[in-house]
Amino acid sequence: MTLSAKDYLLWVAVPYVALAVCIVGLLWRYRYDKFGWTTRSSQLYENRLLRLGSPLFHYGIVFVFLGHVIGLVIPESWTERIGISESAYHAASFSLGAVAGVATVVGLIILVYRRRTVGPVFSATTRNDKVMYVLLGLTLVLGLGATLYGNLTGHPHNYREDIAPWFRSIFYFQPKPELMVEAPVGFQLHALAACALFAFWPFSRLVHVFSAPVGYLSRPYVVYRSRDARSLGAKEPRRGWERV
Repeated sequence: MTLSAKDYLLWVAVPYVALAVCIVGLLWRYRYDKFGWTTRSSQLYENRLLRLGSPLFHYGIVFVFLGHVIGLVIPESWTERIGISESAYHAASFSLGAVAGVATVVGLIILVYRRRTVGPVFSATTRNDKVMYVLLGLTLVLGLGATLYGNLTGHPHNYREDIAPWFRSIFYFQPKPELMVEAPVGFQLHALAACALFAFWPFSRLVHVFSAPVGYLSRPYVVYRSRDARSLGAKEPRRGWERV
């Protein structure tokens, strides 16, 4: 197969640039913007929609992430070696992945609706947040759409034969762009959107994914002391109930 300059640009240069920007950006932000390494929670402004949308999105995205790890990192030969056929793997991954994907998208829609319709939350929304929501939503919708389209039309695509080996080849530093050239357009767009999302990741509130309150495990107890009114020159309070 003869590859064009565009193929090398899309499936070699773009992934490496996105990966480099993501890693360098995370290191830079941790070094120079530790106080900005936060989710900027808006729970105090509105809680009803947040209690519905946040669990749907966060639990859904965890299972989506685990599904991508299994599908992209673990070779097809490994699952077949332990007795899991391709048909069984596909049935399980599609059923669980579809549920997780739909839950994630629905949760994201609720969160975006909340951010747009609740005044204080919308006022706290920055341009950076808007770009983040667009990239995140685009990546999720393209991935879910490509998966559902192939299965609903009766022509599911086995991404472990081309997209997964291409993904691993990036980290082997032996990229194989010819594998992505043959992939369906929907999966290609999903991969490009994911590259854009990861390149933008360090500069958005999504950095909180790489945070964990590990310090709380060794944090000393907070000591509370009652205020001594006499040391402040005030009258010592009476014992018992005060007269109303």
